[in-house]
Amino acid sequence: WKNKSSDEYCTIEYYFHNIVVDLYVLVEYTYYNMHTFCSPLGIAVLTELLLRGEAFTFPTKASFGLPHKVTQHEDMQPRLSETALFAKKKKGKVPVAANLDFDLFDDDEPMSKKDQMKAQKEAAKEAKKKQAQQNNESQPAVNAKEAALAALDALDEDDEPMSAKEKKQLEKQKAKEAKKAANESQNGAVPVGKKDRNAAALKALEEMERMEAQMAADASNAEEDNAPKLSKKEAKEAAKKAAKQAAKQAAKEAKKAAKRQANDDGVQDGADLEIPNGEVVANGETAVAEPPKKKEKTLTLEDRIRKERPPPRVRVMESSQPNFSSLRLENIGITFRDQEVLKDVTWEVKTGDRIGLVGHNGAGKTTQLRIMAGEMEPTTGDVVKSKKDLRVAMLRQEFVDELVPERTLKEEFMSVFEEELEILQNLRKAEEELENMSGDDADRMQEVLDRMQGLQAKAELKDVYALESRAKKVMNVMGFEDDEEDYLVAMFSGGWKMRIGLGKVLLKDPNILLLDEPTNHLDLESVEWLESFLVEQNIPMVIVSHDREFLDRVCNKIVDAEGGICSVYEKSNYSRFLQLKKARMDAWHAAYNAQEKKIKEERQWIQKFKIKQPQAVKQRQAQLEKLVKSDDYVKKPPFFGKPFKFRFPDAPRLSPEVADIKGLSHSYGEGSNRLFQDCELFVEKNDRIAVLGPNGSGKSTLLRLLVGKEEPDEGSAKIVGQNIIMNFFEQNQADALDLTKTVIETVQSNSNGQSYNELRALLGQFLFKGDSVEKKVENLSGGEKARLSLCCMMLEPANLLILDEPTNHLDIPAKEMLEEALQHFQGTVIVISHDRYFISRVATTIVAIEDKKLTKYQGDYKFYMDKSKYIKEKVEARRVKGVEGIGNAPVIDLDAIVVNKKKNFGGAKTANMVSRKNKGVKNAKRNGIQ
Repeated sequence: WKNKSSDEYCTIEYYFHNIVVDLYVLVEYTYYNMHTFCSPLGIAVLTELLLRGEAFTFPTKASFGLPHKVTQHEDMQPRLSETALFAKKKKGKVPVAANLDFDLFDDDEPMSKKDQMKAQKEAAKEAKKKQAQQNNESQPAVNAKEAALAALDALDEDDEPMSAKEKKQLEKQKAKEAKKAANESQNGAVPVGKKDRNAAALKALEEMERMEAQMAADASNAEEDNAPKLSKKEAKEAAKKAAKQAAKQAAKEAKKAAKRQANDDGVQDGADLEIPNGEVVANGETAVAEPPKKKEKTLTLEDRIRKERPPPRVRVMESSQPNFSSLRLENIGITFRDQEVLKDVTWEVKTGDRIGLVGHNGAGKTTQLRIMAGEMEPTTGDVVKSKKDLRVAMLRQEFVDELVPERTLKEEFMSVFEEELEILQNLRKAEEELENMSGDDADRMQEVLDRMQGLQAKAELKDVYALESRAKKVMNVMGFEDDEEDYLVAMFSGGWKMRIGLGKVLLKDPNILLLDEPTNHLDLESVEWLESFLVEQNIPMVIVSHDREFLDRVCNKIVDAEGGICSVYEKSNYSRFLQLKKARMDAWHAAYNAQEKKIKEERQWIQKFKIKQPQAVKQRQAQLEKLVKSDDYVKKPPFFGKPFKFRFPDAPRLSPEVADIKGLSHSYGEGSNRLFQDCELFVEKNDRIAVLGPNGSGKSTLLRLLVGKEEPDEGSAKIVGQNIIMNFFEQNQADALDLTKTVIETVQSNSNGQSYNELRALLGQFLFKGDSVEKKVENLSGGEKARLSLCCMMLEPANLLILDEPTNHLDIPAKEMLEEALQHFQGTVIVISHDRYFISRVATTIVAIEDKKLTKYQGDYKFYMDKSKYIKEKVEARRVKGVEGIGNAPVIDLDAIVVNKKKNFGGAKTANMVSRKNKGVKNAKRNGIQ
């Protein structure tokens, strides 16, 4: 039979053997064409044609609007070609009707549709049983998952034609199966030369699959015979569930079998075995066939903040008044990796402000100055300027590093005008070129003249011809004499170098001035000069300093950096700030404690009545959660942990005499700058000497002569004691640190056999804890560098400490702890410092440089003040209200401190002391107590 609507044919491949015809008839086809093809007459004709061995055609399902596909098979078995012609669910499924009994069609009348379906079901069951028997006898077991899917397909045969939704799901399932089959075929490829090695393992896999398939088939048959009849939907779900479980179990068993076989056979011979889960076992090592996914990089706190919040900006005010300058920080945040330094800081400096920026070391004071100066970009927040060309100048802590010792004083001041000096240099070169030029080359001459004209215009705009007069004016303001302009910078002391640095900053004509600890290295006279100079200026300024007296006399506004936030105290000097801060902190603590007490009571009530009054408890819990999340909730006041505390290592035994200076005379500049003239000094055991004198008097030079770093012009200055172990802390000791190393690396490089744990414990005493030991030295503040230098000095025990201004860059708590450590040091101390309160707490002997002589005062700083009425009046006039004044140095009996302390092996301190004579049975008997 041929399709009349098209030229399409469908062939049936047949084989005639012992006059037995096995005809594979698809149930789907008979479902649509039962009355035309499967009538008794049609069967008789078809059978006759088959017996005669003649080919024939019959109408395809294309005539019914169904898809078709014809496939030619090489084996020419008596079965219909495996085709998707009448397939409803899956490609290549096993035919559900085989060996159909033609006796069913012997009646003349055609069968009803109901009878046909019933016969079809019985034939399907028989085919399924026969197929299972054949698989158990001759063929390897099919995969358990395929058996379950076949059972599912058998159930699907009985269903009604698929809907559009089911067809779509079928297509998706086919695509997944095809993709999985492609992956398995790719992963299952065995390398050339390894098939023989894997044969044993593959055989074990096949056997396991056959066993699983047999078990699944038996279970399925038993369920079909005994289980109650299920609906179509329930049958589908049960079959899918069984397929998943069977596939999972088969995979586990196959993996176990493959590993056992590999351990027995292939592993010993160095063979590689591929197993179903994608792992390759080679030489006892397990490697994942597919490359492992890279772990996502953990984002730091800084990365998360930058990702979540908008980037920082620099904005300019829309309008500002003439002669008005301001610089504002808005919601500034600074985060270094996982350490949050500043959080939403907001404050401003404007014309008329002299702001003191105070806080502990590491609170972010210098960081804020760098942001204002444009040297550093914040993590978040905005910097708002009053005008676009706002000039901001900054005097850094390390301004000495920017000075060139080989320059003269005049050259150092003139080095500020880099752009102006370049214009002058280009003008001179153009003039020389014009002088050496002949008159023949007119074009070149015109070119040089045009260039000179442009340079001349720039020079007039920059006022370059008045640079020297401007520099001389600032030099005079800073206190330098006219004849000192040719002196080298190296000849000036630390205090005068500070004046050089400040003068260079003022030559930039700034609109806003930033000063980072300007009082370091300054004596009392220099500090007073700086105070009066800054007060007279009309430039808005921000000053970072730990000199409370200096801040009290200069500032009219205080910004307190504490715990990552900044609090502003308007119209306050340092004394007023201390009062306001104390009141603010007391009120904060009181409000927080009252709030926590109320919350505690609420929680106790909730815990008590959570069973009796659940509705009321629920309401109160909601109110409590709302309070915690609201803006009215009082946060916990900041806690700064333990104070900075340490002790110097026990000093070795020291001889009574320590150092001796005899007939000392010394000068610089070929005798023009004489510092000492025939000086005498003797240093004894346990002396605590403070060397005082104005800047440039030779204090640091005296210590350098004593330790042998310089040779005196006349006389001697030597360490004469026996068994002297000295530690020398230079004025710029922190500047000698290697900036490329971390904190822990710096300490390890200076250690003397200490273990890593001992070094970490020592750093912890200097407040370097946690991840802070991994910070680079270049990222440390000045105070942190000073603490690190002191830490390195403590690694080796000493009995003589020579300290040149150790309090520079240290905050007030750090100074107090250094005071206590020096008070308990069991050796001799010689110290230089301009902090008068620090000296009053440490020194018991004062050596003053007066008229190029060393004058020794056998008493503390208060005794020295009483000897000089001028100094006493000046110091007392600078006292800050609310701050302890200068008193007598504490007296500590160093001989009473036991050097070699008795080891403590635990137990109570009163373990060997009997406080009650009648306590215990033995004492009772001894005392006759019954």
